[in-house]
Amino acid sequence: METAGVIIILAIAILLDYFWFDHDRKRWGWMKNWTRMQRGLFLASFFLAAMVIYIGMSL
Repeated sequence: METAGVIIILAIAILLDYFWFDHDRKRWGWMKNWTRMQRGLFLASFFLAAMVIYIGMSL
């Protein structure tokens, strides 16, 4: 249950930062010429790497 909560919080934080908080594209602007598929793959891999790090540190 605790791991599922962390997964949900992490996913929400990444999505909120990308879609809502970064109005002027200072953090994610370097991806502006990427296709939607490339952005999705990057965000998914970013999320996966964060989960692997969290799970690895919690063991």
